[in-house]
Formats: sequence, structure tokens, C-alpha cells
Amino acid sequence: MITDTKREVLRLFAEGRELYKARDFKAALEKFKAAYALDPSDEPSKIFGTRCKHYIENPPPEGWDGIFQMTTK
Repeated sequence: MITDTKREVLRLFAEGRELYKARDFKAALEKFKAAYALDPSDEPSKIFGTRCKHYIENPPPEGWDGIFQMTTK
């Protein structure tokens, strides 16, 4: 059974992913932060929040396909 909180986390994450794909990393970060605040065990929101912070500082190149390239282990 999905709780109302989990449903909200999923909604926020989905909105964050759309903003992320649209390269609006600041707005996406806010969605991921809100989802993570509701459920601190939500690792996808934490991971995408970290990626947004990276892309705010280091924007991806033109033609970026939304895939995060890991540069370290």
C-alpha cells in the first residue's frame, strides 16, 4: 500500500525529473529537496539532488541527453 506521503514523494520526484531533463537544475533541485525532506530514505531524490548541484556549477554540454557521466568511483 502506498501512503499519502510516498505518493507526494513520487509526485515531487517526477516533477523534478522533468525539470532536470529540461535543464532547469535549480528548480529540479528544489523538488528533489522537498521529496527528500518528506522521506529521508528516498535515495533517488538524494542522488538527483546531488547531480543537480553538480550541473548548476558545471552545466552539461549542448546536445546533452540527460545521462549523468560518472567521472569517479
